[in-house]
Amino acid sequence: MGFDQLHLVPALLSNVRAAGYSEPTPIQRETIPLVLDRRDILGCAQTGTGKTAAFALPILQILARNPGASHRDIRALILTPTRELAQQIYDNIVLYGKGMTPRACVIFGGVGQQNQLDALEQGSDILVACPGRLLDLMNQGFITLEHVEIFVLDEADRMLDMGFIHDVRRITARIPQAHQTLLFSATMPKEVEQLAMDVLHNPASVKVDPVSSPVEAIDQYMYYVDKANKKRLLASILQESDVENALVFSRTKYGCDRIVRDLRKAGIDAVAIHGDKSQGARVSALKRFKSGECRFLIATDIAARGLDIEGLSHVINYDLPMEPEAYIHRIGRTGRAGKSGTAISFCCIDEYKQLGQVEHLLGFRLPVHESQWPMEITTPTQPAARGQNPRPANVNFKGEAAQPHVSMARKNPQVPARPLHKPVQRINRKKV
Repeated sequence: MGFDQLHLVPALLSNVRAAGYSEPTPIQRETIPLVLDRRDILGCAQTGTGKTAAFALPILQILARNPGASHRDIRALILTPTRELAQQIYDNIVLYGKGMTPRACVIFGGVGQQNQLDALEQGSDILVACPGRLLDLMNQGFITLEHVEIFVLDEADRMLDMGFIHDVRRITARIPQAHQTLLFSATMPKEVEQLAMDVLHNPASVKVDPVSSPVEAIDQYMYYVDKANKKRLLASILQESDVENALVFSRTKYGCDRIVRDLRKAGIDAVAIHGDKSQGARVSALKRFKSGECRFLIATDIAARGLDIEGLSHVINYDLPMEPEAYIHRIGRTGRAGKSGTAISFCCIDEYKQLGQVEHLLGFRLPVHESQWPMEITTPTQPAARGQNPRPANVNFKGEAAQPHVSMARKNPQVPARPLHKPVQRINRKKV
């Protein structure tokens, strides 16, 4: 089946061919006709399956066929959790809608709002937004959603992970009741299912590429390694000749920065992206990585969601994810477009549980490779009990625990103890 069989208008077909698309992906084949029929959609598909085109193409066609009274009215709202994903969706909409009447705009936090306000002032039929900045501009009175006809909630599970679920509900409450809703999520935890029940009306369900089926072109294996030696093993792997570039996943923001410091000490240039980085720093890091100036990018799951990286040779799980589904999304960033890829995982003794969950989801055991840093610590780290080694309340200028103050009365019993409060001398005042 080609795109011409999906009832798309000639302008969209021309733009799709110019973008290099020949055949629609499974989610595009199933979703586009349903959206054109104005059905609500509950879509479950992992990263890299073509979700953006699945909702962007029919939205452009619907808005172009039924122009609104004014370009200042936001008629389609696309909500997404990260800045990078918002920018990527906006760029794709501009690409698909070249020469067509609907206008698009993108807003997200981490940058000044004035340029975004100027773009909104010029008019926007389609608004791509992150929840925080959208609510901020709504509260300031710059944006209203009273004309929204189509609402897209993309990466709903990441919205939940990032704590945006309440913001999403506040936003949906400001949208007219008569609208079409398209909800997409890579996984379906209970909270997302509940949200779907609240915002969708008789939805059509579209589910492709189940999370338990990773790309067959990816070579997956792992190393057992102590936590302290992960940095040495990583540096050794990144210096191998077959590693053209690599996306390295850390569980925490602090871990990303620590990995970059350790690699630079080993003479390896790397850049990090995570939620605490400014928008300018994140854009600069991605630009260096995509251009090939820097071959190694260190990221958290949330910061990496939505990144479109072509020709990625390796994905390395420096830390195993807490959710096994996240493993599938991570490794799915390599081995794209028919190319091969490699996914390497590190596992220390404290990550046995996560490894078991990943292998249960995969349905097979990951092959184990040996390194010069074999696992030696086989006793899991015990969490410190409360009350043990309490942090001193006071420290001296050397950072050592300060000695508690001892009164003169305790040092020398002959010295009378100072009363806690000075006695109040009562004065009899004559009444005048």
